[in-house]
Amino acid sequence: MARSTVLAGAVIGCTLLVACAGTNAPAGDPAPARAAGSIPDRTPEQNAELGRQHKTAQALYEALKAEAKGGQPLAWAAMPDWSGVYSRPAAKGFTFDPDLPAGVLTTAKLTPEYQARLEKRVADVKKGIEWDPISTCAPPGHPRWLTEPFLREFVVTPNQTWLINEMVNDVRRVYTDGRAHVPDEDRYPLYNGDSIGFWDGDRLVVHTNQLMGGIYQRSNPDYTEQVETVEMWRKADEKTLTADVWVYDPPALAEPWHVKQSYVKLSDPDLRIRYWNCAENQNNAVYQTGDGTTQFNNFTFTAQDDARRGQR
Repeated sequence: MARSTVLAGAVIGCTLLVACAGTNAPAGDPAPARAAGSIPDRTPEQNAELGRQHKTAQALYEALKAEAKGGQPLAWAAMPDWSGVYSRPAAKGFTFDPDLPAGVLTTAKLTPEYQARLEKRVADVKKGIEWDPISTCAPPGHPRWLTEPFLREFVVTPNQTWLINEMVNDVRRVYTDGRAHVPDEDRYPLYNGDSIGFWDGDRLVVHTNQLMGGIYQRSNPDYTEQVETVEMWRKADEKTLTADVWVYDPPALAEPWHVKQSYVKLSDPDLRIRYWNCAENQNNAVYQTGDGTTQFNNFTFTAQDDARRGQR
């Protein structure tokens, strides 16, 4: 697996965007603690109900912002420390809901059309018929971004937070400077959409729209270009970042879908995220056949390579 590059460059006044917490604190002094937020802690069941109480992702986002009294600006002297390299725990598998019970296709309440699509996808996989839209080395897109099992960094600054996945150098920029979403007339589908947010104590609340359709993961449901999400990120402990996620997608979801994601800080201090793209190796090139299966293009392995494989 590719490892990480040191992210350098100046964005919004910070020379290095890898560990900006406490940048302006006096030397030797700890950064001041941030005040507690106003959004109450809720159980997973209460968060799911909160999603159902609001008809749209925008409405939920505005309700959370009202609970946060509009949110609080960040200052360089009192920054949440999200430094380090993280990964989604492998034990959670590739399903969008990490708490999916065994034997259950999904915890999402799908519309009949999209329930039938999911059942067909799973049945086809059992027959050896499978096509993943990112097989062409395209970015996964959001909300699938949340499930990818690769290295991640989280860069916090007062006016932007960057959520970085090493896969195809995939960066989500969350604007927390008070700007609104792009005007309706200027919107078009994007892999990671348009994300705005606000801070409530140590929690980052994000609303994302303007997304492309896709699948949450292999053998998971589809989502459409109407999909929108609300996320609430926080550092649960020294090694864990969590995100409560609400997904709204009227064509595909009969009701909003709430899941909780976790990302664990890795212990190797030398890990670096480097740009990688599976298209760099032409032997990764695949196409979808007429019956929906995945097939490789002609390999470029040499006869010598084939001979060595035959000796193993």
